[in-house]
Amino acid sequence: MQVPSSKEGLKERFARYRQIKISVIGRKSGRTITVPVWFVLEGEKLYLLPVQGSDTQWYKNVLQKPQIRIDARGAGAEFRATPLTDAKAVKSLTEKFREKYGAKDVKKYYSKFDVAVIFDLA
Repeated sequence: MQVPSSKEGLKERFARYRQIKISVIGRKSGRTITVPVWFVLEGEKLYLLPVQGSDTQWYKNVLQKPQIRIDARGAGAEFRATPLTDAKAVKSLTEKFREKYGAKDVKKYYSKFDVAVIFDLA
């Protein structure tokens, strides 16, 4: 069986999985750093909510180098991340995370809700 590496293969996996991995370039080390994250997919847009908001290390790395590799269990692609800092938009996204993952778990794992990251999958 061939492992999909296209964006179409990724979207199909987003529908099946609750967690993906992202790889960013460390702003100080220059090394590739991979972390598991939760996500929300809406149409052609993929949203990430950093667990410690703007204090999250991978988010700080993205501000300097917006290229991110997304991996959903073997299917991956590179995208350019766009920071989302509008309070209303972040609040709306936080609600979507609560709907998908449960308010209790979002409260348990997330400590700051001031930023998010968006990717255009089209």
